[in-house]
Amino acid sequence: MRRYLALTRKEFIHMRRDPRTLGSIIMMPLLMLFLLGYAANTDIKNISAAVFDQDQTFASRALLNAYQSSEFFLLDHIATSENEIAGMIDRGEVKAGIIIPPGYARDLDSGRGAQISVLIDGSDPSIASPTLSAATLIGQSYATSIQAEQLAARGANVGTAPFLDVRSRVLYNPNLLSSYNLIPGLIGTILQMTTMMLTSFAIVRERERGTIEQLVVTPIRNWELMLAKITPYVFVSMINVCLVLAVGTLWFGVPIQGSIPLLLMLTGLFILPNLGIGLLISTVAKSQQEAQQLTQPILLPSMFLSGFLYPVSTLPAFLRLVSTFIPLTYFLVITRGIVVKGIGFNYLIPQVIALVIFSIVLVSLAINRFHKTLD
Repeated sequence: MRRYLALTRKEFIHMRRDPRTLGSIIMMPLLMLFLLGYAANTDIKNISAAVFDQDQTFASRALLNAYQSSEFFLLDHIATSENEIAGMIDRGEVKAGIIIPPGYARDLDSGRGAQISVLIDGSDPSIASPTLSAATLIGQSYATSIQAEQLAARGANVGTAPFLDVRSRVLYNPNLLSSYNLIPGLIGTILQMTTMMLTSFAIVRERERGTIEQLVVTPIRNWELMLAKITPYVFVSMINVCLVLAVGTLWFGVPIQGSIPLLLMLTGLFILPNLGIGLLISTVAKSQQEAQQLTQPILLPSMFLSGFLYPVSTLPAFLRLVSTFIPLTYFLVITRGIVVKGIGFNYLIPQVIALVIFSIVLVSLAINRFHKTLD
């Protein structure tokens, strides 16, 4: 135990004497959280749109107000022709165009129904699809309200219950904010990137600085050295988790519904396999540049196959099988379950078992792979 504590103290001293590395350990997770928290936002709103109102009546302006007040469309361009709207879309100035024909108000009052046209830029399907749905739903909702007003004015019975009354309710995230999904996912993604990359330099840095010889001649065991290398990063990683949770809650407004001590405990469990992977890379690589290159084939598939960006259920069968060998896959279920749903430990037992197995296997491989030799 004395040897382990001495090595751990040595690692903390190295970390303290390298302020640039220490600063990057603390600042990089926060920087990634802010960048990804805003850049990876999947909520579609404020779509720039052009308006060509040929009717210029109170009814046409009321329709445009309905689109504007939805916060989905930003009616920030005025056009004088359809060709002008098409030109704006071609140049990328707007993503949509709303065209109201002449006689819109007259057709609406007559009860025959009125038509409008919406042009949508289809070059980006991720924006075009929700824009098309929003344009249709907003128009239908507005038309229904107008029809109800007209029927009420004429004395018609508008209170008859429909044959099928569908009432939907969204659990946990009623406003369907993407931040509720992204911020908990970023906790695992950021932790994986920082812990794996930093620990992958652990043994390599000793070689490059020429201090590996001192470790070779000391009477320490392999597991003592590996655990001593891991311990400082566990403490720093837990500090990063607290910072990310604080920023996610106070800045992005994502409330933590579940137990924070449980989340921190399982986060510590998730850190271990990533530290094990980093140390395993560190025992293989000959330089820090090589260590960094070896981490990329692990980090990139983890982001795409773990469920962070895309649901695992949408992946092909082979890729779903690959995702079962990624620790981040299980931790995302844990973070999203505790933060968003507020579930307890009994719902997370399969994920905990998987992370325990990953921790034992990967840390053991790193310990067995390291040999106290200079080659």
